[in-house]
Amino acid sequence: MIREADISRLSFAVELAEEFYGRVKGEDVAFEPSKLLWLIQRDFLQGKSVKQMVDEALRHVPNEDGNKNIDQVNQIRDSLAIMGDNSTAFSLPQPHLMRTKLCDLKDEDLDSTYVARRDQLKKLVASIIRPKIVQGKTLNGKEFISFLEQILDALNKGEIPSTGSLVEVFNKDIVERCVKLYNEKMVRVRLPMSEESLQSAHEMAHNEAIKAFDAQHFGRQHAKKSVDQLDEQMQEVYKNFVLANEYQSSKLCEALYTSCEDDMDHLQALRLPSMAKFNAGFVYCNKTFEQQCVGPSKQNYEQRLTKMMGKSRSLFIKEYNNRLFNWLVGFSLVMVVVGRFIIKFILLEMAAWILFIFLETYTRMFWTAEALYYNPVWHFIVGTWENVVYSPVLDLDRWAIPIVCIIALCVLYWRCYGKRKHGARWLLPLYNNQKNGRNRERSE
Repeated sequence: MIREADISRLSFAVELAEEFYGRVKGEDVAFEPSKLLWLIQRDFLQGKSVKQMVDEALRHVPNEDGNKNIDQVNQIRDSLAIMGDNSTAFSLPQPHLMRTKLCDLKDEDLDSTYVARRDQLKKLVASIIRPKIVQGKTLNGKEFISFLEQILDALNKGEIPSTGSLVEVFNKDIVERCVKLYNEKMVRVRLPMSEESLQSAHEMAHNEAIKAFDAQHFGRQHAKKSVDQLDEQMQEVYKNFVLANEYQSSKLCEALYTSCEDDMDHLQALRLPSMAKFNAGFVYCNKTFEQQCVGPSKQNYEQRLTKMMGKSRSLFIKEYNNRLFNWLVGFSLVMVVVGRFIIKFILLEMAAWILFIFLETYTRMFWTAEALYYNPVWHFIVGTWENVVYSPVLDLDRWAIPIVCIIALCVLYWRCYGKRKHGARWLLPLYNNQKNGRNRERSE
């Protein structure tokens, strides 16, 4: 008898039939099925042909109560019906009454009708069998054996019969390939990146993997579980990329933050204090951080950077005027010595004395140096200082020592050899010194 349980056990064949047969019809050949042979061996047929019995077995069972199991079996019946034009029904009578000794009986001991029908069955199988075709390629004997071993292994591991289980086994390798494809796409992404960009890359790779799965998967009704499995595995891989992105983002932003912190510390300790240089470094640090720090850690480090740089800026402004005042006082005294004893340039000495007297007198008059910082003259001095100390062309803080050394060498050369060879011809007044009874030239 063809029982309902037998129909249910054909569920795996239905899934394969729907997939393979559908692809052949659609000219997307993955596997071309052979004839489906319904072979029924029984004592009598009760006046019905085998074809009639098969048709009755595939006929819908009424399901007025909406039983899911009945619906599932009826669905299998519909699926088997698609192979109706590619199936053959055949019957064999009972070979002998002694069923327990059938394996020991020879052909001459069997029922003659059975032997004749069996020979007809052999001829029928020989007439309908044809080479297996997989992916449009005809398999030879060795390749077919390998293919058959894979199918049998899948059947054994898939706990057949259960609806959709074979489909899941066949789809397992496809799922793994699609997950690998997804991973290959995601590996090409350069981390760190913004969360939106990573999500976009994930969606693109996810869609490509789903398309690849749709183009290769087996089964139409029971592939949903494989799709869910594929999506779950891709989500697990994506979580790893999210964690890697967070780590790389934190690592990069931490390095940029530390670099900015070091730059701010360096600007605090400038030999020649310059507000213009500090502002340039401040802007450069902010711009570099904004452009290079990417990923989920950016917001957190932006807050830390803003706080740190705000403190650095406040501290620099607080110390700037005091440092500049002290530096200018010391500079004026140095220029007095240089103008008086080294190059003996009266105007330079006078300018240095004026600067020194202004700085010291003003602060003594108003008790504090802070009062000086609101004077327009101080603003003029600060503007001149900034133009001299720092510009896009010359950073005097960096080149001060080399420049001073060069000037010192030039002065030393002039003092030792220049006046001896060419004589001094200054256009500005110099000090009049007499040495060894010899008059030096005065400037005109």
